[in-house]
Amino acid sequence: LKVKFVGTGLTMLLSVGAYALLYPLWFSVGLVALIWVHELGHVLQLKREGMKASAPMFVPFLGAFIAMKEMPKNALVEARVGLAGPLIGTLGALAALGIYAGTGSLLFLGLAYVGFLLNLFNLLPILPLDGGRAVGAMSPAFWVLGATTVGALLFVTPFNPIFLVILLFVAYSGGRELWHRWRRRNTPERQAYNDIELRHRVMVGLVYFGLIAVLALLMAITYVPDPGGATPVLS
Repeated sequence: LKVKFVGTGLTMLLSVGAYALLYPLWFSVGLVALIWVHELGHVLQLKREGMKASAPMFVPFLGAFIAMKEMPKNALVEARVGLAGPLIGTLGALAALGIYAGTGSLLFLGLAYVGFLLNLFNLLPILPLDGGRAVGAMSPAFWVLGATTVGALLFVTPFNPIFLVILLFVAYSGGRELWHRWRRRNTPERQAYNDIELRHRVMVGLVYFGLIAVLALLMAITYVPDPGGATPVLS
């Protein structure tokens, strides 16, 4: 446990330092804290499912990750683990919004907005993002939509080096995992993995699309353009 704590703590500090090169220090601290809350959602759900996993490790400008040490029993378990991150992460961003409501500090308004944005981005229906793990329990066809969306974002999004790196990483990593799953789609193990009752597929869909709608609404509420243009206030 001590080793896990040290590894998480050091990578968190490294990420704070990296983000502080671009943003105010306290915004960088808050951003890393929001990412940690998101990852905490995965950790808690993994424990509920009785699965072993690594401690959260942070990667500057790419967020954080948790390495599962065993495969989920089926696609429904994978979906629950995937959705737990954005669900708890949304609560973390709501806490920042609550602090803004009580103090009027634009720092926390900016953190709330970015927190909602990060969790919404993670719901894109492509692996290895949380949304890709969720939609796999509904229909693998959503992965095609996710791949198309990421490809479109690469061309239509205004140039941002960090966002471009994230999209390229998602495209590369997701493409590899999709190819691996596609090759094994007809094996008995994979078919059993995807054998989920219709009511469970519906429940996952309600949570997934409901969370997208809530996050989109919260982003609209917390968006504040700066005096000189259309960029949100972050500090």
